[in-house]
Amino acid sequence: MFRFFNKFTLVIFLALFLSLVGLALNEAIESGGNKGYAPEQPIKYSHKLHAGELKIPCLYCHYAAEQGRHAGIPPSEVCLNCHKIVKPDSPEIKKIHASVESGKPIEWVKVHYYPDFAYFNHSQHVKVGKISCQECHGPVEKMTVLHQEKSLRMGWCLDCHRSKGIAPPEDHKSAAGGDCVRCHH
Repeated sequence: MFRFFNKFTLVIFLALFLSLVGLALNEAIESGGNKGYAPEQPIKYSHKLHAGELKIPCLYCHYAAEQGRHAGIPPSEVCLNCHKIVKPDSPEIKKIHASVESGKPIEWVKVHYYPDFAYFNHSQHVKVGKISCQECHGPVEKMTVLHQEKSLRMGWCLDCHRSKGIAPPEDHKSAAGGDCVRCHH
């Protein structure tokens, strides 16, 4: 009986230990993905002002999102389409003028991250016309300081595809035509 009790206790202990390790790993995975990341930028830029109050469309600045994989950061000249006239003497706008005059781009800090092994193409998502920028990037038109609103993890992407009827709920590999490199490389 004593041997059984020791083995039984050991099995229970191992089961509890593995459960705790599993929970900890799941929490680590879910908490990753840079959700909430809001780095300091070289120029104080408010999406709340530009996209929100002034209602400048996302694609005016991020026009590359219609054409390719990356949405891109607009060149400083795009900012000067308005800021040659609007607040040209502002200290922040002077930084844009200096960028254009020097020929050196502003070194913006990337905000939205997904894993390096994942492939995402903005144009594929923009061109379908059913997906707003806010679905992935959050309500940027309300953000004074841009931050990563969503996790951008695989499960989050799959949930979105499933909610739109693009992928079957149980097997995302089949939904990609059995081709893992469609999203992973």
